[in-house]
Amino acid sequence: MISGSGELTYTDRGLLYGEGVFETVHVRPAGPWLLEEHLARLDRSAAALGIEVPRGLAGRVSGITHPDGALRLVVTPSTAFATLAEVPATIRAERRDGIRLITHDLGLTRRPPWSLAGAKTLSYAENLAAKRWAVAQGADDLLWLDSHGHALEGPTASLVWLAGDTLCTVAPDRTGILPGTTAAHLLGRAAEVGLRAEQRMITAAELPGADAIWLASSLRGLAEARTLDGRPRAASPWTPRLLDLLGFRRE
Repeated sequence: MISGSGELTYTDRGLLYGEGVFETVHVRPAGPWLLEEHLARLDRSAAALGIEVPRGLAGRVSGITHPDGALRLVVTPSTAFATLAEVPATIRAERRDGIRLITHDLGLTRRPPWSLAGAKTLSYAENLAAKRWAVAQGADDLLWLDSHGHALEGPTASLVWLAGDTLCTVAPDRTGILPGTTAAHLLGRAAEVGLRAEQRMITAAELPGADAIWLASSLRGLAEARTLDGRPRAASPWTPRLLDLLGFRRE
């Protein structure tokens, strides 16, 4: 733990029920990347749970540096803390080599009004179970679909795809999914490499026709889908260009 406030007790609702929030921030030699955007999402997630993010959290972590680090910010009703570790080698490999991606119906037509799908909460057991299930099927990661076949997001990542000269991601306000910080930043800079940007919907049947498919997250940056539901896909020349645009190391 590199920063903390308050005391974690056995009665803490974050410990007992996962009623807390977190953000994972990529740390670079210049410091935490997109820290303000991650802190803003942390505030929104905390508000959805009725808890507060302690003031001064940004000041305690903004000076942290690392060649390729993972900063985790955690807030529960009784405490807040941050940890720092090196980005796992498996995630660095996904940046370099891409991933095997499969799709699966999440079984949802409409989220209930109390849904926390748009918040980044500590209740992540189902997300991690989904990834384990994908690995058991011979894949690396999973793309959730709604009951109409529309693509939503991965358990720990946002969907980004290239359609011609347009870089696309799923619209969070139409689907209730977690707004992706990395995906939003990437689309905001698309014009720098001659691409347009758009939030839109896409079905699993349409997705194989995309020029490139990625899962975007704070530590991976972009992981290109090199297979989709078992079907191989050619490597896109846009992957290294977009990773360079985002400032990620490629090993």
